[in-house]
Amino acid sequence: MTLAALRTYSRVIGTGSALPGNAVSNDELARDLATRGVETSDQWIVERTGIRQRYIAAPGSTTADLGVRAAQAALQAAGRSGKDIDLIIVATSTPDQIFPSTACLIQAQLGANGSTAFDVQAVCSGFVYGLVIADAMIRSGTNARALVIGAELFSRILDWSDRGTCVLFGDGAGAVVLEASSEPGILASELKADGSHAGVLCTAGRVSQGKVEGHPYLTMDGPAVFKLAVNVLGASAIKVLQQAGLEVSQLDWLIPHQANVRILNAIAKRVGVPEEKMVATVDRHGNTSAASVPLALDVAVRDGRIKSGQHVMLQGVGGGFTWGSALLRW
Repeated sequence: MTLAALRTYSRVIGTGSALPGNAVSNDELARDLATRGVETSDQWIVERTGIRQRYIAAPGSTTADLGVRAAQAALQAAGRSGKDIDLIIVATSTPDQIFPSTACLIQAQLGANGSTAFDVQAVCSGFVYGLVIADAMIRSGTNARALVIGAELFSRILDWSDRGTCVLFGDGAGAVVLEASSEPGILASELKADGSHAGVLCTAGRVSQGKVEGHPYLTMDGPAVFKLAVNVLGASAIKVLQQAGLEVSQLDWLIPHQANVRILNAIAKRVGVPEEKMVATVDRHGNTSAASVPLALDVAVRDGRIKSGQHVMLQGVGGGFTWGSALLRW
């Protein structure tokens, strides 16, 4: 049977991820920040965030480089090549250029020339946005096999004198291969945004006439982000489960955006999911924005926690203010 005859649903058939260089521990970061006049410690970071390390890309590394590595790993897991892909969606807030898109740069390196390729900018919700868009395009019959990639170099937009933000973020990429199927893989989804909260998490800088105008670094109202994230993701998870006709008890794994262990635990409590059913990798990756959900997904797939037939909820929340959920049957 051809893929054209299967374009009713889509399923994830491979996952992959990529991290730059070596892990930077809290102690190492604290020593570096001390040279900049910023005081912090491993204890301070762990108690407030649960983060113990993160990965920081070296100068010269690009978002596309990380995206290509994650995509290649996902393609290998799926038993596919770049030539098999007819859609590439890259979720990123840190593109390598104003244009062309990072998706086009990745496409060229994968040999997927001629495929549809574009970027999605929904910050930390970007991967979930991209996944739902790709699912819709496959369901419509427009495309048959997609790469959805979340890739970020957030270290490039951090103010390293702001202890409240610079300890939180890391660099990385994650990817999935999504393919047309006769059986449903993505059971239900929801994408939302509320631009009235744009100021609580933003990078307001812009390029004009060859110069950067506005504040070029990330700023965040932490308490506001915490409250919004827990409220919107808790409600979104319940709504998407109801759309799929499932009870919370039937959810095998919850994978929220990996922002902060306190936020993760609060979301799990709000939804009614035991913490042992939540995948958390923020301790080892930090907050990698659009890369965080596919990174965590890949970890849980490769260590064997996620198994065929299980129900997995992916959730993103970030600047915009944006959020979204996608419920998958693995």
